[in-house]
Amino acid sequence: MADRKMKIVFLDRKTIGDDLDLSGFDQLGEVVMYDFSDPEEVPDRVRDADIIVLNKTRIDEYTIGTAKRLKLVCVTATGTNNLDKDYLAKRGIEWRNVAGYSTETVAQHTFALLFYLFEHLPYYDEYVKSGSYAGDRLFTHFSKNFHELKGKTWGIIGLGAIGHRVAEIAGVFGCNTMYYSTSGKNHDKEIKEVDFEELLTTSDIISIHAPLNDDTLGLININALKKMKNTAILLNLGRGPIVNENDLCEALDTGIIAGAGLDVLTVEPMKTDSPFLSLKNKDRLFITPHIAWASIEARVRLMEIIEKQIEEWQASHVI
Repeated sequence: MADRKMKIVFLDRKTIGDDLDLSGFDQLGEVVMYDFSDPEEVPDRVRDADIIVLNKTRIDEYTIGTAKRLKLVCVTATGTNNLDKDYLAKRGIEWRNVAGYSTETVAQHTFALLFYLFEHLPYYDEYVKSGSYAGDRLFTHFSKNFHELKGKTWGIIGLGAIGHRVAEIAGVFGCNTMYYSTSGKNHDKEIKEVDFEELLTTSDIISIHAPLNDDTLGLININALKKMKNTAILLNLGRGPIVNENDLCEALDTGIIAGAGLDVLTVEPMKTDSPFLSLKNKDRLFITPHIAWASIEARVRLMEIIEKQIEEWQASHVI
């Protein structure tokens, strides 16, 4: 271990929540935390940092060029699109990310999005809370028809850990599950693999759990949406730009598909000119603000992994 304390700088601590106990990091070095960091603020904040912890902050020559002592970058997420890895390699700066911490909570949220739409829950909630049920003669009210999941076909785009877990749960409900590999390189013996055309045309529910890359950017556009059943529900828990948002709005407003549940958007937070804010059939859409990963258990697990990564790195390096 080093004789002096390493300086650990959190650049966007707010992104992991104020409700976590991060005192364990104090045992690893001198900790400085910033709620948020704009790109122009980062150079001064990391000038004497040995380790930086971040979620969405961009890391490149502009932001960390002044950080002459920097040796480790820890991303409190799985995605690392915000890292200039070539620059980090050139500087000999190591980086870490975290995978697998949110599998259970993202799978859980996938079904939360589905049931909200599938059983028309906002309609029935409002029917009761508005007093309409109190004044009804019938003991039941089912103006909005819904179906059982049993026997439905669930198509998955992105069969990683989360996609696997969703398939497992969907199977418990009696769904027939299948998946499409966007890269064509991932194969699974337990779940039926289909091409994109078959997944689109035969699925009653399609959930996206894929990363954003050249294979997935704009994958769900108007052409893809028109191939789906008009009773189908689309769920995106991967990355926003996988779905063309203008095309999705057209599909929802014209009845090309029945509904869509989104936890990710092309631009986050949502912009005031988002096409979703002008949607006519708003009851066909359910959007949550990128919270699928963020159960308290998942966030605690995430930061415990980051803490362990730093501890292990320190144990193998001397500065």
